[in-house]
Order: sequence, then structure tokens, then C-alpha cells
Amino acid sequence: MPINGRLKSYFFRGLAVLLPAILTIWIIVWGYRFIQSKISIHIKDGLVRLIIFAGGSTEELSKLWIDTVLSIAGFIIAVIVVCIVGAVLASVVGKTLWRLVEKFIMNTPLLKRVYPYVKQVTDFFLAQEKQKKMFTRVVAVEYPRKGIWSIGFVTGSGIKKVADKIQKEFLTVLVPNTPTPFTGYVIIVPKELTIPLDMTAEEAFRFAVSGGVIAPTDYKSSDLTKGESEKRKNGNREVLKNN
Repeated sequence: MPINGRLKSYFFRGLAVLLPAILTIWIIVWGYRFIQSKISIHIKDGLVRLIIFAGGSTEELSKLWIDTVLSIAGFIIAVIVVCIVGAVLASVVGKTLWRLVEKFIMNTPLLKRVYPYVKQVTDFFLAQEKQKKMFTRVVAVEYPRKGIWSIGFVTGSGIKKVADKIQKEFLTVLVPNTPTPFTGYVIIVPKELTIPLDMTAEEAFRFAVSGGVIAPTDYKSSDLTKGESEKRKNGNREVLKNN
């Protein structure tokens, strides 16, 4: 293999190994900085004012205290506040109040065009286990036409009125787009026309994001047999002769 080919192969191999770890660290650092700059800094300023109000002085609050101890305290309090908000919203009263807030947002001209889409993305990634279970079943379905197979996630059992009319068991399937699998097409198909796949949701997502390059080992198609290869070559030769 030429040197350029080897360097290219080494580069992409190293990128494939390092990129997931780098992106994970970047997301964690970004989350920490976001909480620090948007939430905990205000808590820290409040703690400083509280200490001064209680009789302390700015001289006693050294730079070490303000930049280190109070910053860490502000971050911890911010995390606790987020947990408390989550606990409140899990209650009946909290859910009712939040529905009122969302109703106000949806009636605001500018916010109603942005909020629903942001909420869909955050709900998708931060959904609880009960909500995530609908994406644990992966099936193969003939879409967008007969003879072409696509991977999809089972999200429901279809629409009752359709099932009653046709007298068949249906599945609601989300066929993901590439490379953004959290968007796609929702189709309702008879259960008998789907093929259940012993594939996890994570494996299916990787398959969709990579455009089919990253596939589970058990689902990789075997190479063509020698006879099939020869038959295909002969067919290509016949086409060339006819042209």
C-alpha cells in the first residue's frame, strides 16, 4: 500500500478511536460550563451578598473563596435545584403548573415556532425508561416500496380504527433518516409484513447515522459465492457486447 494510503488509513482509524471519547468529554465540559455561567454564577453572587449582609466584609472574602469555594458551592446548589424542579414536576401539581406554562409558550407567536421542536429533541434524548422502551424494538420493513427494505423502530400498535377496519394487527414504525435518526417517516404497516431484528436500538442508531457502514457483525451480508460472482461478471459482459 502506498505511503499516502497508509497515512490516510491510520488517520481515519485514529479518528474513529479518539472522536467518541473527545466528543464525550466535550459534552461534559460544555454542560459544566453552561451550568456555571448560566445558573451557578448567580447563586454564587447571591451567596456573596448573603455573607456580606450577615456581617462579613469584602476583605474577608478573598479571591480564593469567591473563585473556588463559592463557585463549587454554586454548582452543587444548581444541580440540587435542577433535581428539586424535576421532583416537583413529577407531582400532579407540578405537571398542572407546567402545562399552564407550556400553554402560555404555545400561545406566544415567536416561541411557539421554536419550542415544540426543541422539546421533541430534548424529550428524545432525556426520555425516561418507560418512554424509551418504544424504541427498543427494531424491525425491517419494505419501505418506500416493495423489494426495498428499511430498518425502523416500533413506536406503537397502529391506529385502532385502521386495525378494526382491516381486521389485522398493525405496528407503528418510525423509519429514521440518515444521518439524523431522531427524524424520519412514521408508517403504519401490518405486523405480518415486518421482520423482527435481534438488534439493539443503539446498534440500529449507529447503522442509520453511519449510512449503513457500521452494522452489527451478525447482520453483515456474506460475500458473494464464486458462482454468483461469475454469473454477475458474465451478465455484465453480455450487456457490454449488446452495447
